[in-house]
Amino acid sequence: MNASNIDKQAHWDHIFSDKPDESLGWYERDVSYTLDFFPPGLLDKPQTIFIVGAGTSQLVDGLLAMGYRLILNDISEAALARLRERIGEQKDIIWLAADLSHPLPNELPAVDIWIDRAVLHFLIDNQAIDNYFVNLYRLLKMNGYVLLAEFSESGAERCAGLPVRRYSLDDMNQRMLPDFALIKHAHYDYITPAGGQRPYLYALYQRS
Repeated sequence: MNASNIDKQAHWDHIFSDKPDESLGWYERDVSYTLDFFPPGLLDKPQTIFIVGAGTSQLVDGLLAMGYRLILNDISEAALARLRERIGEQKDIIWLAADLSHPLPNELPAVDIWIDRAVLHFLIDNQAIDNYFVNLYRLLKMNGYVLLAEFSESGAERCAGLPVRRYSLDDMNQRMLPDFALIKHAHYDYITPAGGQRPYLYALYQRS
């Protein structure tokens, strides 16, 4: 593990160790917008879902209640420890502390749905982004779905003390097309616990 990985992990471990969930700038008690973004009926069958930046998200609780098999990843061990304490041990969860800009373990099962709320936009250099999409292509099943929810072009330039790479729909399409079909997209203004406005771009793709 190189120094840059250790620094990133330490940065996020400090954040998750220092603040309660409800004061984190990305905390959402109501995750219905993310769940409702999928077409009606898509989430009605047993599937394996990879949440690439699980953090301490309430989305995990919602998906568990719906009966999904989950791979929960976060670069922060502190975040995963807090999440594990909240939801307890579950037979249908694989826990993973990985940097998505590096290869994921070969033994991971293929997944039906890849959910990324605010991970990709923290990858700044092109090689890191390329590596992220190598992981996505390797892990996602044919006909599987990808939900990307990242800071939009009008979004903040920094988050959690780090620079971010903001995305337009064209930027996302350049990475996803033609191997994926764009199903839907929308601009969404997320309101932080402190009342700030964070413009996001949500885009749902299906592998073809």
